[in-house]
Amino acid sequence: MHPSRFDDTGRRQTTSDRLEVRRLTRANRLWGSNGVTFGPDGRLYVAQFLAGQISAVDPASGDVDVVVPLDGPVQAPDDLAFGADGSMYIADLAPGRVWRRSPGGAYTLVSDQVSVPNGITCVGDRLFVNEMKMNGRLMELFPDGGAPAVLTDGLALGNAMQLGPDGCLYYPQMLRNEVWRIPPDGGVPERVAAEVDDPVAVRFDRGGVLVVLSRGMAGVVTRIDLDTGARSVVATGIVGLDNAAFDHENRMFVSSFASGGIAEIDAGGRSRVVVPQGFDGPFGITVDLGGTVYAADHFRLASPEAPGAGSDSGSGSGSGSLGEGQQPGVVTHELMYAVHNVTADNGLLHLTSQLGDVRTHDPVNRTSRVRATGLDQPTGIAVGPDGSLVVAETGAGRILRIDDTDTVSVLAEGLDHPVDIAFDGEQRAYVSDDRRGAVLRLDDGGEVAVVADGLGAPQGLAVRGDELFTVEVAHRRLRAISLTTGESRIDAENLAVGLPPGITRTEPAPVPGVPGRPRQFAGLAVAPDGALLVSANGEGSVLRLTPRAD
Repeated sequence: MHPSRFDDTGRRQTTSDRLEVRRLTRANRLWGSNGVTFGPDGRLYVAQFLAGQISAVDPASGDVDVVVPLDGPVQAPDDLAFGADGSMYIADLAPGRVWRRSPGGAYTLVSDQVSVPNGITCVGDRLFVNEMKMNGRLMELFPDGGAPAVLTDGLALGNAMQLGPDGCLYYPQMLRNEVWRIPPDGGVPERVAAEVDDPVAVRFDRGGVLVVLSRGMAGVVTRIDLDTGARSVVATGIVGLDNAAFDHENRMFVSSFASGGIAEIDAGGRSRVVVPQGFDGPFGITVDLGGTVYAADHFRLASPEAPGAGSDSGSGSGSGSLGEGQQPGVVTHELMYAVHNVTADNGLLHLTSQLGDVRTHDPVNRTSRVRATGLDQPTGIAVGPDGSLVVAETGAGRILRIDDTDTVSVLAEGLDHPVDIAFDGEQRAYVSDDRRGAVLRLDDGGEVAVVADGLGAPQGLAVRGDELFTVEVAHRRLRAISLTTGESRIDAENLAVGLPPGITRTEPAPVPGVPGRPRQFAGLAVAPDGALLVSANGEGSVLRLTPRAD
């Protein structure tokens, strides 16, 4: 069994005396995958922005080892490069820092004078970085000290760049759909290619061919001959491509910001899985009347590959025994930046976003309608008895109502940190407050009553019959609460939710206009057949919990 990102032994399993627990998807070993490059040891090093860590992957076996842990000094690594002496240089995006990690493992801050550092590359002993923002800069940094030297500015979102065979630095401008180049010693920048599909990374293969990755749904890879300008375009089908690296045999390995994983891609766009993709979270989760499971996965709206069909055989006390290669993966419906929670409603999906908005999405017509903007960390969302949307505005401590005209009103305020909402059969609203450690009921007139307190950071909330269920993230367990007697019990323990055991970290401040790291949220939903679904965001899977047959 492969170790997971939640527990490096790979043996931590959900346990329950009452429920069968099965994974609907395989656990995802990489918490997103962004910048990739081969290190001096021949392994592929992978920056994981969402986790705040860097791992090394053996491209033959797929083994994953954490090199830069997620509770270390690096907070949000998005790209990385190796210098001539074996030092690793890291673009730490959200805090605006660039780090050097020596071959011995010591960290040194190279610069905090870069805003949204992303693309980073080494040319011998020289270090270059660009900024992923409007009017961004491309500059040289000096690890031994000195102010950055700006080569050019005016970039419309820079990203992964590399030295070309002609001695120039090549870089994308994402919002302009262009690739540019400039000499490392400065000069006049020159546009190399226009009308390139959503370019996110510029790379060169061992033969000097320019390779451009696109970040959209199709996973487009464009190859450009610099001598003739001739192009070839293939669609890999890998959603949300982020970066690529070529080994000494000219084999191309790619990453995905949307779903993690590592794949080898041939010239025809065919792929070989090295590390399987999966959920980066998931966070909020819902099930429609047809049984389709939808998850808000920060960069996308996605579903398990085989909805409702538990992928593990499921022994008495754990979440199954099928090998990783036999377990289903994840299907991406739409790329949706910073989406955090979702609820199904008569063929529509209502979503909250860490960018502060609420949307209604039609998954058939693939259209979306903005319902509210400018909210302070909206998280939980449910449909009220009159069809209005009820939203937990977590950062403001309020519960909001959004009617069919998109008018926003306040149902309750003065709460500590409300994160999820659920309605019972009598249309009473319940709210989980993870900082207060309580589940609350909203009564008429905005009164708030305590249903249960002394809980361990309750987050996901769902009602089935006369019982309310919540995920206690601090204790990694599922609690059931009777709505008639108030009595409660523990239905499952050792859930892979929240950060891995023993890990604490400080979240970097959000960058305006850039989807930051997702806030921790473990969602919960009830399927039409009564099964409970848990977003196991600690390992990147969805758990299905059903009553034991015995």
